[in-house]
This record gives sequence, C-alpha cells and structure tokens, in this order.
Amino acid sequence: MAGNPTGKLSRREMLKGSAAVAAAACLGGLSFASGCRHKSGPGRGQARRVIVIGIDGMDPMLAQTMMAAGLLPTFAKLRDQGGFRPLGTSIPPQSPVAWANFINGAGPGSHGIFDFIHRRPEEQCTPFYSAAETVPGKGYWNVGDHRLQLTAWPFNHQPPATLLRRQGVPFWDHLDEAGIESTFYDLPSNYPPSPSKHGRHRCLAGMGVPDMLGSYGTYQVFAEDVISLQEEGGGRRSPLLFDQESATATLIGPENSLLKEPKPTTLELQLHRDREANAAVIEIPGRKILLKTGQWSPWVKLEFTMSAPALVPDKKVGGIARFYLQEAAPNFRLYVSPINIDPSNPAVRISEPGEFVNGISSDLGLFPTAGFQEDHKAFSNRVFTEDEFITQAGSVLDDRLRLLDHALHNYDDGLLFFYFSSTDLQSHMLWWDPKEKHPTRSAAEAAKGFDHIHRLYQKMDSVVGDLVARYGDKATVLVMSDHGFGNFGRQFGLNTWLRQEGYLGPAGCKSIMQDVDWSRTRAYGLGINGLYLNLKGRERDGIVEPAQREELLVELQRKLEAVRDADGRQVIGRVYRADKVYSGSATALAPDLIVGYHRGYRASWATCLGGLTDQVLMDNDSAWSADHCADAAELPGVLFSNRPIQAGAPSLIDMAPSILTRFGLSVPGAMEGKNFFVE
Repeated sequence: MAGNPTGKLSRREMLKGSAAVAAAACLGGLSFASGCRHKSGPGRGQARRVIVIGIDGMDPMLAQTMMAAGLLPTFAKLRDQGGFRPLGTSIPPQSPVAWANFINGAGPGSHGIFDFIHRRPEEQCTPFYSAAETVPGKGYWNVGDHRLQLTAWPFNHQPPATLLRRQGVPFWDHLDEAGIESTFYDLPSNYPPSPSKHGRHRCLAGMGVPDMLGSYGTYQVFAEDVISLQEEGGGRRSPLLFDQESATATLIGPENSLLKEPKPTTLELQLHRDREANAAVIEIPGRKILLKTGQWSPWVKLEFTMSAPALVPDKKVGGIARFYLQEAAPNFRLYVSPINIDPSNPAVRISEPGEFVNGISSDLGLFPTAGFQEDHKAFSNRVFTEDEFITQAGSVLDDRLRLLDHALHNYDDGLLFFYFSSTDLQSHMLWWDPKEKHPTRSAAEAAKGFDHIHRLYQKMDSVVGDLVARYGDKATVLVMSDHGFGNFGRQFGLNTWLRQEGYLGPAGCKSIMQDVDWSRTRAYGLGINGLYLNLKGRERDGIVEPAQREELLVELQRKLEAVRDADGRQVIGRVYRADKVYSGSATALAPDLIVGYHRGYRASWATCLGGLTDQVLMDNDSAWSADHCADAAELPGVLFSNRPIQAGAPSLIDMAPSILTRFGLSVPGAMEGKNFFVE
C-alpha cells in the first residue's frame, strides 16, 4: 500500500517536527552541489548490470488473466522463457513492511516494521508512524517570542532530527563494500535515506517523504461555495470572497518552528477572474500564472518566510506546488496540490548523497518529491471527480517516466532500482473485480475504473518491453511487486468485535485513545492488521498476566478465524502469531497477533486508529475501494525476469540474496532469503 490507510491520523500528528527540520536546515544555510553522474567502479568491459523495476501492487491473478488474453506481450514472453512466478509477500502485506523485507532480505524480525502504525506500550499505545520518527531538538536560546538553536560551541544545541526506524543492514551496503554501484529511485521504507559508507550507493527516497507541511499530503482548495474554513483528512478548504473579480487567498506553508509557539507560515495569492474567457490569473510573489478552467499549471516554486528575532534576518524556505483551476465561474474553485519539497533546493535531506536530488533536478527541472503523489484524498473527499483524479494520477506517471529516462541515461552498470506507484494508488481507488457487487458504484462505473487499471498494466508492459529490448542479454532485468490486490467491499471492526466478545471495555467505549477502561481490557487492535494483548509488565496499564498469555492467544486466534459474515462468508483467513512467524532482534514493537483478512475484507477505517463503531461488519463506502492488507497467502506479488527463475515459490526476502549473487557476492548469514536463480 502506498497511501495513508488510516484515513484520519495525519503525518503532522505522527511525525511532528518535520517542519522544524526544514527550518533548521534553512537557518543553517545549507547548500547542495548539483552533480549527479559518476561512473561505476568496474570498467564497461567488466560491467555487470542488474535492473529492478518495482511496480507497487501489481497483482499476479490479474496479470495472468491479461497475459492469457494477449494483453501483456512482454510479460507473457518473460513467462514463456521461465521468468515468471507469484512472489510471496510480507506478513502483513503492507507496503512499509513488504519493502523493508525486500531491503533486508529478511522479515520484520530483522527490520522492526510491522504495520504503518506502531504504538508505544509504555505510554499505553500512543500511535506513531512505524518507518520514521522526528525527535525534538534539545536546547534553545529564547529571544522574545522566538527560540533559536545554536549548534556551535559553547551552546551545542541539538536540532530536531527525523530518524529512519528501519533496523538491520540494507542489502546495498554489501554492494557498496564490494565496490559495486547501486542507484535507487523513489525507494519506499528508506526515509530518511540511509548513508553510504563507501560512496557507491545513491538513493532518492520515496514512500515516507513528507510534504512541506509534514503530512502525507495536504491539498488546499479555495472556493466561493465554501462558507468557512474546513479541515478534512488530507486537505483543507477555504472560502473566497471576490471584489470586482479579484480575491485574496492565503496559502498555508510549513510551520515556523523558530517561534516558541510554532505556527504555520503563509503566502498570499492574488486571484483575478475573467468570466468571459472562463479563466483566471493566479498571482504569487514574482510570478503570474494564467489558467483556463480545467487546466493545470506546471510545478511552481513557492517561498515562505520564517520570521526571526530582530538580531537575525528572516529566513526563507521553499517548496513547489501545482495549481488546478477547477472552475472560474459561476463558482470559482482553485485546487493547490500538497506543497512538495523543492528538489532543486531541498529543505530537508531526501537523497543519499544529499546532492543527488539536486543533480536530478538540474537535468529534469522541478518534479514531485512527496512519498505519496497521487492525491487520493482529494478523490475520497470529493474534491476531485474520478476523471480529475485519473488526470492528476496520470501526471504522476508522466513525471515518473521522465525520471526513468533520466535514470537510464545516467546508468552504466551495477544495480539500478526504479519504483512505480501508479498500479498501487490508482488501484486503491479504481480496482474492482466485477464478480462482486460494488458497495457504492454501479456496475458500469466499477467496470470503467477496472478498465483503467487494465490500461495501466499494459503501460507497464510497454515500459518493461522497451527496457528488455534496450538491454537484451546485457543486463538481468527483474520486475517485482510487493503484494497483489483485491476488492475491499466489507470492513471488520476489530475493536468492536473485541468489545462485543468481552475483551475490551467498557460496553460503551468508542476509542482506545479516549474512553477505554484499561483495567477491563485484555486485548485491543491498532494499525491495519495488529492485535495486542494488554500484557502486564509490557503495557503501562497491562492486566494480562504473562502466565495467561498463551491461553488467551489461542482463544483469540480460534475465535477470530471462526468469524462469518451475514451471508456465511469467512471474514478472516488466518490469524498469525508473531512469535511463530517473526524471528530476529527487532521484535520489541511487534503485535501479538496479525489478522489476515480474506479477499474482500479489511480492518475498518476506525480500527486503524483504535476506534470502535456500532457494528462489527459494515460496507466500505469510501472511494478507497480496493486493498491488500489481508492474508499474505491470498495476496502475493509478481516476479518477472529475463533469466529463468528456478525456485518454485520465491518471496520478497529472496530478492536481495538473488541480486547479490548476480554480482558474484555470497549471501550474508543475517538474510533469511535464498537465491531464486538456483533450485
């Protein structure tokens, strides 16, 4: 999954301090070199090449159906040459978990990522984003309403820092040590990007990179029909009042963390409407943008001022955004994309080395940098129509293809990894297997969306076809996905079920964050697939004695697997025990049980953040109508190769060992995976 699956908890809440990092970087006057290309260690005659294309969420069942129909000729050819297998995914099949499995060549016990959301047991399940965490700075110099950090002696203040929480050794470290170049574009589960000890690894971070507001992606809409400011999950809507066809809009920027009480920076936009031309001019400092109704702007640089005390000059921090004029008249509506980190002058580190992203921007110009670029929240919140979402998501793919051209132009040898998000985030919104009735869309509407997903698969087939033709037998080409996809028509309220079965109290509880009675709670759900015991000695208010743990786990596992929907369908395929499926030193935050849902089911939106609903089972009426956070056995990914795959059932953890062996390296003992090129 590449997107915020919880629906409510913003990146601002889970990663407080990202804007502070931006401010610290800006205040420190950081600058970046623009160089990008450098040659690999071995000469061209000795070059070994491995190219990995990550197509997030590509489903093997749909791929096989389309191959059989002659719609995916490149993938079918690879299959016929022995280069296709379903690829076992992670437990659970969530993107941060799955991509970390790929990175380590081992499961969650090695990297410590078990869900999008983890909890702090010592704080009685305070939630936070699992893959990265922003920690506050230490030490300030107070000046009036401001607080400044002075890192030089004798002050030695420590600035805020965003920390990568993935543990273990990424497989590219072994390439780096062996003198083999590796370059990764938009890699998930690697923000902030891990360092290269020997300077032979480059990476542009992907999933996990925030926007400039420190969120997963916060759009801003300015419209005449908005009565008052509306904050909604993923965005905000602001009212507009025109006077003689001109209006002022206030764009919210990153927080000014130089203040004792941080507050957002702002940027004023002057809007001028021409009803007759059905167009408008958006005026920002230093630039005017003319848009007709239905037209998008290119990426535009924005500059926000962070006020400083009188003895220090005000500091500027930049970002980039796109503007979309939805309607000029009679109801003016302007959409502004989430404000991305400017790749030409990044306020925070999003690549390794830091100047790598500057070099890319020198070649390509401005391009999006946020980890989640398709604005699914605008679609879910009905800011976008389906066609508008498809257009916006299509521009993301266009940007990604430009980036791929750049990547290939700058690739000589070694390992190249390139990631596509389109098949995941667009599938979340548009996928629907027509064998079932859609909860909210007509059969024709559901079919339209699914046809679009088919066309995306065909586009990926064409991209891979060009790549295979370009390199022939001079490179090993691997195409992989982290998981498959399926309908998400029904929600299961895990905490509601626990309350109903007497494991969570009191009877009227609505949220484990607010009104739960921990003295009457033996188990609770948090995240998409996690179930935790309220274990004494581990949770702050734990009541389950360690001696009762085994019996309670067996009981919960048995009862959950017996849950049936009103029509008799089994809701949960398998409940996994963490102590049986995870091994390694990084299991401290693991849930006790991992709930693996059948296709068609997933945890309710409320469950993800510890909420409870009136019913245990409900239709999913969100625009987010497909998912993969279910039973790992039902949702494998895909693996295609232009070399025969010998292993019968490869898995994500086998990717790293197989790549290393292509370069003649041995498989490290810490890796659980095997080389799938041998039996």
